[in-house]
Amino acid sequence: MRISVENVCRNYGGKPVLDHVTLPITEKSRIGLIGVNGTGKSTLLRLIAGLDEPDSGSVTVFPGVQISYLPQTPENVKGNTVLEQVFANCSPSFRDMNEYEAKTMLTRLGINDFDRDISELSGGQRKRAALAAAFIRPADVLILDEPTNHLDTDMIDWLEGQLKRYSGSVIMVTHDRYFLDRVVNTIVEISHAHLYSYETNYSGYLKLRAERLDMSLASERKRQSILRREYEWITRGAQARTTKSGERIRRYEALLNEDAPEVQRNIEITAGSSRLGKKTLELKQITKAFSGRTVIQPFSYTLLKDDRIGVVGRNGAGKSTLLNMIGGLLTPDAGEIERGATVRIGYFRQENEALDPHQRVLDYINNISPALHTAEGSISSVIMLEKFLFPAETHRDEIGRLSGGERRRLYLLGILMSAPNVLLLDEPTNDLDIETLTILEEYLVTFPGAAIAVSHDRYFLDKTARSIFEIRRDGEVRTYTGGFSDYAAKREPDTEKSSAKPEKVQKEIPKPSRPGKLRFSFKEQREFETIDDDIAALESEIAECEALISVNASDYIKLGELTAQKEKLTAMLDEKTERWVYLNDLAERIEAQKS
Repeated sequence: MRISVENVCRNYGGKPVLDHVTLPITEKSRIGLIGVNGTGKSTLLRLIAGLDEPDSGSVTVFPGVQISYLPQTPENVKGNTVLEQVFANCSPSFRDMNEYEAKTMLTRLGINDFDRDISELSGGQRKRAALAAAFIRPADVLILDEPTNHLDTDMIDWLEGQLKRYSGSVIMVTHDRYFLDRVVNTIVEISHAHLYSYETNYSGYLKLRAERLDMSLASERKRQSILRREYEWITRGAQARTTKSGERIRRYEALLNEDAPEVQRNIEITAGSSRLGKKTLELKQITKAFSGRTVIQPFSYTLLKDDRIGVVGRNGAGKSTLLNMIGGLLTPDAGEIERGATVRIGYFRQENEALDPHQRVLDYINNISPALHTAEGSISSVIMLEKFLFPAETHRDEIGRLSGGERRRLYLLGILMSAPNVLLLDEPTNDLDIETLTILEEYLVTFPGAAIAVSHDRYFLDKTARSIFEIRRDGEVRTYTGGFSDYAAKREPDTEKSSAKPEKVQKEIPKPSRPGKLRFSFKEQREFETIDDDIAALESEIAECEALISVNASDYIKLGELTAQKEKLTAMLDEKTERWVYLNDLAERIEAQKS
């Protein structure tokens, strides 16, 4: 046991968020925490991390257990460089020992300017720097709140590898369902302030949850049947109030007072009925560049009325730029975009529009439209809010009282209330819970217009996209037929090869804003001179270990020890290889600087 959560209660504004919940975290725990936005996932993580106190109950961290925590929205100190922020509250000696690992990790996460002020980074870059900080600290328990947000596909693959090699306990909130399938061994669902634990990955959870709900409903049907029978007996009146009949009445009252199972309400999204004419959107040789760097090469495409397009590419490749041009927020440097007269764009942007924290929830929706007009008739804003899991008692609440995920859901509802016929979605899977995503996916299947979505969520793209646009580093836009898995199988080998090498990303990122020549530190120079020998030695040890494994195949105890040793050596080799990439790239840049 590493951490014990026992009978914890937590209320906000008189509303129970956690009601007598218990959760053991052992050395083998790999927990994925899921639930509708606003149910208390981040609250539970903060309680476990010791950053918040329960109203009652206890959170016990066992002696010697160290915790590393990645918040959903990292707090940074303005004036700190990226490296200073990564090593905030760490000793100078710890930084000296681990600086090269931090630089390697940051490079892998697409951050190469280590001396840049942390406040100058984008929100996504700050989240990635915080992820590096969480991993660089020695910890027995990793607590991660939305670690996959703002990561591209290659970075998510890297993170999966890091967590698979990590020997400690993990508890995290994420809405990436493929990630949950591959990394966790337990799913914990928060529903109506209670925890439901399933010792399986996400695919297994779906099956077990359905079985649990079926059993709950069957038990409730049986309870109601007994209540009807007992009620008839009581209303007829017992002729003699014997001990037996009195006991029967007490059993009836106890049965009557039992809580019925709470059924999770589903978000039902009804598509508006805006008509889309024959002419939609036509992109004619559009291009875009920033600071001399081409983001979009000449690209042409005619949008079909029922298109479902997923846009992928590395962070900074130009995906949001393409959507901003289509949405009319940016003008192409060359070429043009022709829009049909009936085109009505709904743009769900990566960053929410500035929602007034003092505005009431219902007023926000009514200002967009008091009703949604569909083929079946009009649906009032009040009903639509309830469909989106905003019960009537919350309609008069100020937006500032909502959680980040609830604001995101409200923002999505606002977009759909405008009844668009062309839907642009920029990272819709960030901060939306799995239930909302599932219903959004189903909505996109039946949406009567066209939809274009920028996303790194492989599961989402596999379910919704019929074609993929890949934006490459040189700004070329390539098109593929099918979902993400089809694209991954078809994409050009040089794309996959280049995306696996972080040094090529470094050449595209602006040079550090601070003056000064590139050079090796004393420690890096010595490491650069010996790293080839270190890698060769590790490869030799792994080969020897594999030979011993084949010799000791029948000795299960020895075999287990050798297998664990091989895994450790392989992890060390992976780290050394990543370090080799960084040092050799730095050496090339130093030589280029000299010339």
